[in-house]
Amino acid sequence: MKFFNLFGRFKSNVIGMVHVRALPGTPLNRSTVSEIIDEACLEAEIYYNAGLDGLIIENMHDVPYTFEVGPEVSTSMTAVCAAIRGLYPSWPLGVQILSAANKSAVAVALASGLDFIRVEGFVFSHVADEGLLNACAGELLRYRKHIGAEHIQIFTDIKKKHSAHALTSDVSIAEMARAAEFFLSDGVIVTGTATGAQADPEELREVSQSVRIPVLIGSGVTENNVEQYLQASAMIIGSHFKKEGYWANEMDVERVTKFMEKMRQLRE
Repeated sequence: MKFFNLFGRFKSNVIGMVHVRALPGTPLNRSTVSEIIDEACLEAEIYYNAGLDGLIIENMHDVPYTFEVGPEVSTSMTAVCAAIRGLYPSWPLGVQILSAANKSAVAVALASGLDFIRVEGFVFSHVADEGLLNACAGELLRYRKHIGAEHIQIFTDIKKKHSAHALTSDVSIAEMARAAEFFLSDGVIVTGTATGAQADPEELREVSQSVRIPVLIGSGVTENNVEQYLQASAMIIGSHFKKEGYWANEMDVERVTKFMEKMRQLRE
């Protein structure tokens, strides 16, 4: 019910991605914080005008990622998130801070008035490209309680992308989803193997039949395959909305517009 109260529908919500330019202190940083904010707000405006149901703000350009982020990243993300929230006071907004800086994400969401965060490494261990990522559910939810942020929903990746899963090869994605539900996740996210890679529609069905919490798709949705994912609670889309479908490129307004026109037809 929390999910419905936020988005207004149970299925087929479309959540866009703002890939914030590289932040201060990271290897690819070339912009001032003011310039980063301006670009993020421009992208948010495109999504809002196209009629998307929500938005996630993410520091995708901060490669290579680390498990701990400095205060320069958290404060910069707060500035970006607060600026977008100021423009759209009631639009569902979330944040993800890579990689797996989940406590920082909760703090940023609270400070900037956001509604949810996306979390990697909530349950079970993963061998990610950044290194060994261990589960954080117990510590994260206690931190959320401690700072008075229980109204901020936590959507959690399972069998996360950019990871090897040999350690959990005997744990099905449905079992992992049930573990996340048991550990009080507000929703689980099913992805492909990498950014932009198509998620397996069969995994969506399997997970949806295994849990009672929302199931989101976190990668690979396009105008050509969206029909396979309409039963998802939401589709998080970033790469498809960029020129040539590549996440690091500039936004393609025509792609966003055409996708949402098709969604409106499919929802009728």
